Amino acid sequence: MNIESQISSSVIASIKELYGQDVPSDMVQLQKTRSDFEGNLTLVVFPFLKISKKKPEDTAQEIGQYLANNCKAVATFNVVKGFLNLTIADTAWVELLNAINADEFYGEKKATADSPLVMIEYSSPNTNKPLHLGHVRNNLLGWSLAQIMEANGNKVVKTNIVNDRGIHICKSMLAWQKWGNGITPEQAGKKGDHLIGDFYVAFDKHYKAECDVLKAQYMSEGMDEEAAAEKAKSEAPLIKEAREMLVKWEQNDPEVRNLWTQMNDWVYAGFDETYKALGVGFDKIYYESNTYLEGKKKVEEGLSKGLFFKKDDNSVWADLSNEGLDQKLLLRSDGTSVYMTQDIGTAEMRFNDFPIDKMIYVVGNEQNYHFQVLSLLLDRLGFKWGKELVHFSYGMVELPNGKMKSREGTVVDADDLITTMIDDARKTSDELGKFKDMTEEEKQEIARVVGLGALKYFILKVDARKNMLFNPAESIDFNGNTGPFIQYTYARIRSIMRKAAADNIALPATLATDTKLNAKEIELIQKISEFGAAVEQAGIDYSPSGIANYCYELTKLFNQFYHDYSILNADSQEEKITRIVLAQNVAKTIKNGMALLGIEVPERM
Repeated sequence: MNIESQISSSVIASIKELYGQDVPSDMVQLQKTRSDFEGNLTLVVFPFLKISKKKPEDTAQEIGQYLANNCKAVATFNVVKGFLNLTIADTAWVELLNAINADEFYGEKKATADSPLVMIEYSSPNTNKPLHLGHVRNNLLGWSLAQIMEANGNKVVKTNIVNDRGIHICKSMLAWQKWGNGITPEQAGKKGDHLIGDFYVAFDKHYKAECDVLKAQYMSEGMDEEAAAEKAKSEAPLIKEAREMLVKWEQNDPEVRNLWTQMNDWVYAGFDETYKALGVGFDKIYYESNTYLEGKKKVEEGLSKGLFFKKDDNSVWADLSNEGLDQKLLLRSDGTSVYMTQDIGTAEMRFNDFPIDKMIYVVGNEQNYHFQVLSLLLDRLGFKWGKELVHFSYGMVELPNGKMKSREGTVVDADDLITTMIDDARKTSDELGKFKDMTEEEKQEIARVVGLGALKYFILKVDARKNMLFNPAESIDFNGNTGPFIQYTYARIRSIMRKAAADNIALPATLATDTKLNAKEIELIQKISEFGAAVEQAGIDYSPSGIANYCYELTKLFNQFYHDYSILNADSQEEKITRIVLAQNVAKTIKNGMALLGIEVPERM
């Protein structure tokens, strides 16, 4: 039983003994004692005043005396108004450290056969362009959230829905047909997703040129500028050809379908390389080209049951006015589906594949309304998790020089970003002299771990709901709230452990219960002990940033301790062994915490 649980049980017993009344455990409010007061944990006494019928100070004094006499975890206490500050006995801290030391997977709960199954959708790329910085944030958030939900004892299925159909795909295909001269990724010396992305940009360039010519023509015929621009966009030959290609795709035209399969395969191979470099993956991938047909069936089924209605033009709609929303289009008058229909179809396929208890969609905040509607529709269609689906909504990533635009080719490419981060980590480490006595292979591997750690931590430490400014130069700093700072601290502790082993210092399985601790050591044990609660809270809040901030706080606290106290040159053997065990568990907790963010920690740096 941890210290908080021991004290909570004793407080409940004290209320029964002192005032003759049973109280629920949630009435016991324990919090970390403020730094300007003496103590480790503080009990809020105010909830018990109606029971004690005494002043706050008197109630706190009576409960404090009971705890001091009956709870071995409490050494002393002091009262400040309605707050009972408790100083925890050294023996309790040592027992807690021993328990943490024995738990290899400290902070994690293992899933059981009865654990709920949580499905998390993230990535959701289009097959007309490579992944960019926005996708990087999405993938890192999704992967980290999956690790956090798993650490909270859930069964987790990670899924991806690939947007592999539609007019945007046809634009790349048409551009390749017109200007590609049969080129392949191998011939171009490029990843497939990059090659296809080039043709998407090429389409937009030629399309804009056509629009400019038509707009000028329409204006010369007396049309106003805005109307001329709109008409040009719809009448340009290229966009008409792209629409014709989409119709052929819908009709299963063999030539169009073969080209579509070939180009998508090139893109998938490119995506897989990027996912591998980022350290993310999926248990199941779904494709819109399959799910949109399932969605149409499900909507038609809902129509037959009176859940939806048809307008005079044969379009199918959902009336959500009773839920305070408007009417939502589900099938166009020509029978083609919209994004909402596709999401319904994907839900149907997933529900048939897995016994889902909770569904989490990692999608940008511009889709907040979409998921509000989807939740209502899925609930109406009978999906048990529909009403409680979670839209893990996140903000945009911006750069110091502004926003990104895919059509104009001004995005920050994910592959280029990864390469740049690794190169920057290598350069910074070389300049700081971090690579002493290492082979070239070791240097490059550490640069990879540090560069990706810098990228992931910088993105994940920010509250996902907020827009963020990504600055690569800031992220690679070895000081402050950065990934490399935490990684370097871990590597420093591992170096201490190697030196201890070289000095033949044998560590006991458990520290003696009469081991003496100083205030900084107690503070570190208390911080380590908060990891489980941090993981639990991150699961409740769907918050990777909570884990990132915990890792930073623990790292910062250890560095303060390391600055003030020697570990291997401690005054006594008992102090030395205590501090080595303490450092070892700080390292373990950092490693476990960073793993929840998808961040590796190096043994050397």
